[in-house]
Amino acid sequence: MYGYFSSVKFWVSSCYNFFMLRSFIMYIFTILFAGILCFISVWLILPTFIYNGQITSPLPNFLTAFANDQVTTIDLWSPLTKFNSSYAPLSLTAIAALSYDLTTGQTLYARNATKEVPMASLTKIMTAIISLEHPRFGDQYTVPKNALVGEDSMGLDKGEMLSLQELLYGLVLHSGNDAAETLAANFSGGRNAFIAAMNAKVATLGLSHTHYPNPTGLEGDGDQHTTAYDLLIITRYALTNFPLFDQVVGTFNITLPSSSIHKEYNLVNETNLVSSYPGVKGVKDGYTPEAGLCLVTYLDYNGHKIIAIILGSTDRRGDMKNLLDFSLQQEHIHPPQHE
Repeated sequence: MYGYFSSVKFWVSSCYNFFMLRSFIMYIFTILFAGILCFISVWLILPTFIYNGQITSPLPNFLTAFANDQVTTIDLWSPLTKFNSSYAPLSLTAIAALSYDLTTGQTLYARNATKEVPMASLTKIMTAIISLEHPRFGDQYTVPKNALVGEDSMGLDKGEMLSLQELLYGLVLHSGNDAAETLAANFSGGRNAFIAAMNAKVATLGLSHTHYPNPTGLEGDGDQHTTAYDLLIITRYALTNFPLFDQVVGTFNITLPSSSIHKEYNLVNETNLVSSYPGVKGVKDGYTPEAGLCLVTYLDYNGHKIIAIILGSTDRRGDMKNLLDFSLQQEHIHPPQHE
């Protein structure tokens, strides 16, 4: 009996050793096979990323984190339809104009939509985007002395501290250059880094015909230009990605109560059509002698979301009302009564 159990034990031990040896051999072959695959992959792919001894990317520079620190948020949206000259006649004073229905993906009107022109305070749409994408820790923005520039202002005083949301209301409703400069001054790296981020952001949107020399849109700091096409994409990006932007631009008036760190502010949007054209949700106006009267308007009416842009106008309110009426008629919608 003892011999029988010894034989069984020997047989079991032999089987166990066999399976262990087999598993070990399979493990070694798996490692070797994986190594060979990795070697082949590197051998085939790596030359694509190396040029003159430097690692490169198959993406264009403006979409790589090495060359553009704004690539953390990429949105390469573009209109579904191309612009043409087959639109019905429309009386506008504007040099350039564009209307696009985000709901249907249709271009409703275009005039010189890709012509580079100055944009004045429409610059502040991008100022808002960069500020929203890079909020300051603690949400307190100190007003520096050099932010108290002239022209349009929300009335800030040196040393006051406001939140991002409060500054955005001043930036949009009063087109406050002091709000824009305060946001830029409180950016990590300072004003110059903020302006660099603005231009880098344009690149991440796939645009090459917009340039910002400052966060305000004021003349005198160098070349500033954009196109109605670029502004459509920039505005759509802001509305789509930032609910706070949507909320702020659609506000007609607001009071920011005084606190221990700033005085009271009463802000009113008197330029856009928020209170006079049903469905208008605002966005931004602008003016300099060089740019003329400019306006970007967002209309949400009868199931259609439309972005309309006027550049280089002498009657932006009249032009915008005509453009919105025309745009709705193109969609077979009777325009609302408006002032």
